[in-house]
Amino acid sequence: MTTKLAHFIQNSPLCSTHEHLEYEQMYTENPPDILRNLFHNYVPADLVTAGASLDAVDALLDKDNPDIRGRFEGVKDAWDAVRHTGYGEAVQIIAKEIYGMDELTAQGLETAQAKSAALGQPGERLRILRDVANLDHVQTDHMKRPVPVETPGPDFFLYDINWANLCSGTPDLGTLADETGVAIFSLADLQDAMTATFAQHAERAVAVKSQHAYSRTLRWQERTDEEAAKALATWQRDPTAMTESERLCLGDWCWAKGVELSIDYNLPFKIHTGYYAGHSRMPVDYIKSGHLCPLLAKYLDAKFVLMHIAYPYSEELIALAKHYPNVSVDLCWAWSINPFSTGDFIRRYIHAAPANKLFVFGGDTHLPAATLAYSRQARNWFTRAMQAEVDEGLLTEAEAIALAERFMLKNQYAYFNLEEKKAILRDAT
Repeated sequence: MTTKLAHFIQNSPLCSTHEHLEYEQMYTENPPDILRNLFHNYVPADLVTAGASLDAVDALLDKDNPDIRGRFEGVKDAWDAVRHTGYGEAVQIIAKEIYGMDELTAQGLETAQAKSAALGQPGERLRILRDVANLDHVQTDHMKRPVPVETPGPDFFLYDINWANLCSGTPDLGTLADETGVAIFSLADLQDAMTATFAQHAERAVAVKSQHAYSRTLRWQERTDEEAAKALATWQRDPTAMTESERLCLGDWCWAKGVELSIDYNLPFKIHTGYYAGHSRMPVDYIKSGHLCPLLAKYLDAKFVLMHIAYPYSEELIALAKHYPNVSVDLCWAWSINPFSTGDFIRRYIHAAPANKLFVFGGDTHLPAATLAYSRQARNWFTRAMQAEVDEGLLTEAEAIALAERFMLKNQYAYFNLEEKKAILRDAT
């Protein structure tokens, strides 16, 4: 029998606080076929670690190749090995929800391919996310700094200002100069350009985002202007001559300036922590959220969002959320990385850290079908975790429903100032 709690979680609006969705024009001009819809998310990494060749995975995702059967057969053995992982579960949800398939077979895929054309029509992206997935809105990091206003759903598609190459100490100075009109010759010019970026885009942006943990450690230390100026001079003269210590110096300085600007404009600063997408290149010492403590202590007025439960270092992240008033936690992507760990994380978090600092979902993917699947997955596993709290007598059902509403919707509206942001974006169109 469905409980009131389960009904609430399954049917209430859900915020997605992190995506990488394609723009409407990109999606409609190059719509995915069935195999790309099913597998162009995170599962290719599992396929490779299960033994599929890189060539077979590339072929699987090649929508210009009409041989659906051959493309699938090339990874079938690996698929059988990963179908029960979080990534694999999401593929099966897409198959069921979008294509009406209970099982992936070559013949079934060939037959269902005909349904793909309709999914690429104008407006389908919004329909799948808003009307089918029942998402309140999506926050997208498009890896670029200009923040667009989307005509279909201006107050549904919200965007971050990306700060990753600046935090990495590898700033694209030419692009930054073109975006802002500030010629960059010195450290002062770089700071002026960064300030101009916020002046141009912060009003419409919902947050600042950086995933520099993919290219450097999350360890941060305070840097002087003199130190950063020397590192910038090397970068401008010859990027290949830059040492790792110089790159970290420039990155730390730019990171700090971005945080200071985020404080000035009341924008949360999202930071990737924990697990890497892909395979075969994860230096685990880079990714611990505890490395951020000097930054968190320095900028107590900032609003930091630490992402992905810092998997597999999630207990450390709960400790940070408990200790630092300026830390909130985002479960984006975590349900697909390891749904059991994420359900356990929620239960441990509830009994350790304040309830107003957790956001339960972000799909962290490029295609609306995948976001739909990840949202279904999150709702299902979130229901299991919260129902266990009730069944074990740790929460009443009313308390569990109130917490679920916080984690799904209320916390996001308060933390990201969403009523005001949505109004600004509606007016901008």
